[in-house]
Amino acid sequence: MLRPIREKQIELEIVSIDQLVPEDHLLRKIDASIDFNFIYDRVKSFYSQDNGRPPIDPVMLFKMMLVGYLFGIRSERQLEKEIQTNVAYRWFLGLNLTDSVPHHSTISFNRHKRFKGTKIFQNIFDEVVLLAMEHRMVGGRLLFTDSTHLKANANKRKFVKETVQVDTREYIEELNQAIEDDRKAHGKKPLPKKEKEVEEKEIKVSTTDKDSGYMFRDGKPEGFFYLDHRTTDHKYNIITDVYVTPGNVHDSRPYLERLDRQCTRFDFKLEAVGLDAGYLTMPICHGLDQRGIMGVIAHRRFSTVKGLLPKWKFTFDHVTDTYTCPQSQILTYSTTNREGYRQYHSNPEICKDCPLLSQCTKSKSHKKVITRHVWEDKKEKVRENRLSPEGKTIYKMRKETIERSFADSKQLHGLRYCRLRSLEGASEQALMTAIAQNIKKIANHLTRG
Repeated sequence: MLRPIREKQIELEIVSIDQLVPEDHLLRKIDASIDFNFIYDRVKSFYSQDNGRPPIDPVMLFKMMLVGYLFGIRSERQLEKEIQTNVAYRWFLGLNLTDSVPHHSTISFNRHKRFKGTKIFQNIFDEVVLLAMEHRMVGGRLLFTDSTHLKANANKRKFVKETVQVDTREYIEELNQAIEDDRKAHGKKPLPKKEKEVEEKEIKVSTTDKDSGYMFRDGKPEGFFYLDHRTTDHKYNIITDVYVTPGNVHDSRPYLERLDRQCTRFDFKLEAVGLDAGYLTMPICHGLDQRGIMGVIAHRRFSTVKGLLPKWKFTFDHVTDTYTCPQSQILTYSTTNREGYRQYHSNPEICKDCPLLSQCTKSKSHKKVITRHVWEDKKEKVRENRLSPEGKTIYKMRKETIERSFADSKQLHGLRYCRLRSLEGASEQALMTAIAQNIKKIANHLTRG
């Protein structure tokens, strides 16, 4: 006789919640590998010790958030519902089958009240990286950096236009000194001091999420975004740095500062870095050279005026400090301008009868002018690194390190879109996603048979 399965739903059984969680479940591996008690020390200063109602255990609070990021649960309401019905989640949080699940608003309250304006998520992220280092999962010798865009929780059609001041570049004083030294070496007088001008530009500001930045790049979606600037270590692809900026900030802007932070915080003995073409700037090439770090950066050839010879057709001689054109004529140094570019001029008397004149310059005076940055030799060194056997090996590793890390973030952990508004909210999401990825890697590594 057939027996309806539904009758078993009201049977009484004596069972341990531990029996219901599979031995190979990810949360079992994490529980066996990670001691979360360090969180108590990190959050102690945010809690009152002698008044108020007892708060939710901070480790349980963090574990709840971690579960959401590990399994790509996008909302805190949904997270509460999932914990109510998922035995493994309850087991991981230390709840039995009949315990009530903390309300989803508890997470929001702690975010907006207790932890707002703090570095708690950065501190927890750092602790996880240090844990990976204890288990020799981080080498600290070769790092890969890139950025990915997160769509802000904002309508791209709802904005106002504002005029803002352009930030002064951090390296400007160093560049000015290099320009002065270069002019002196060429027998030129120092440039007269220029009054500091406030440079301004007009930008779109979202009326929904003012911290986001309007992004408009070739090959990228247009709208309000944040950028997650991420660095991974080559050894086990552990994420060693996460830094979020508005979407209209260039990849190269925060790079050197974040690199220095990692070397200081984790005592890295950095030897080489692998970067995308967006980082191929003079300040980064110069900064890496100053730090004794081998830079392997993708090349981006900028388009030239159609019909004119590209710059690479002209050969530079470091000894004579001159350029030679395809017709073997010499372009000599003329000056170094305020932007840091040396100018090399041809002899118009020779050029006017040149058969390649129409392909060389459109100048009415028949003079060809080529510019070369005072830090150009550092950029050429980076190019040589990329073309070397070691550089080619490093560059190929980008696909299996930083690019793979971002792919996992978006595919498995919900990093395509911002769950939260504001720069602080986007930073929390990016850091928690990285924490989840690192913890998963550590747990899988330590429990591998």
